[in-house]
Amino acid sequence: MSTQNPSGSEPEGGGQPSFDKQPPSPGGGTPEGAPSDPSGNPPPSSTPPPGSPYGDRPGAYGGDYGGTPGGSPYGQPPYGQPPYGQDPYGGPPSDQPPPGYGPAGHGTPGAGPVPGMPPLGTWPNRILAQVIDYVLVQIVAIILVLPFATLSDRSGEAGAFWLACGLYLIYDGVMLSRDGQTLGKKAMKIRVAMLIDGSTPPPAAAWTRAAVFILPAVICCAALWWLIDGLFGVFDKPYRQCLHDKAAKTVVVSTV
Repeated sequence: MSTQNPSGSEPEGGGQPSFDKQPPSPGGGTPEGAPSDPSGNPPPSSTPPPGSPYGDRPGAYGGDYGGTPGGSPYGQPPYGQPPYGQDPYGGPPSDQPPPGYGPAGHGTPGAGPVPGMPPLGTWPNRILAQVIDYVLVQIVAIILVLPFATLSDRSGEAGAFWLACGLYLIYDGVMLSRDGQTLGKKAMKIRVAMLIDGSTPPPAAAWTRAAVFILPAVICCAALWWLIDGLFGVFDKPYRQCLHDKAAKTVVVSTV
């Protein structure tokens, strides 16, 4: 009697054929030749396509900050920087005058040493404005000193001078940081402006200007220091900046 299995011949090597699924490969993947799902689609590949060793990552090195992939690397500025040709500190483009010196600023535009800057303050007006301010402050200082000392002795004169210098430092710093004008400058129609853009001096610049003008005079030789400071501006070109203007990066311009 035959013992052959009617379902077919035995596999090579003997034994019964197995209809169970093949065991998984050691790496945990799908056995070679076996479909990944009943529909027969191949499993998705985790390896990048040929020719791209780092994979095809949208936005990497070609559009992280709004750049166009494949475009010119100089077409747009890097993230956080202004467009090319624009001042990185917020100023106007190089082909336009500073904002404080244009038609909306003070003075006649275009009459100064650079395009858009109003005329510089004349020396007579600057000197008279300084004298007016100093006299006003000195009068206040004398009024405050008189109850405690007389101007006939040396201590009274020194006290009035020292008090006037202290008052002038405060007066000049506060007034310039408000609108660039003291009472004397208002009377002579001039103002102090930032050299870079014609704006009103910020407190740091206003107080620096006042301190450089008054403190060396208090320390030593008031008349000599003011003479040196003023002569420096006479020979300075083209902005006529005195030493206290140089220190604060300011310029004196006309308001008419």
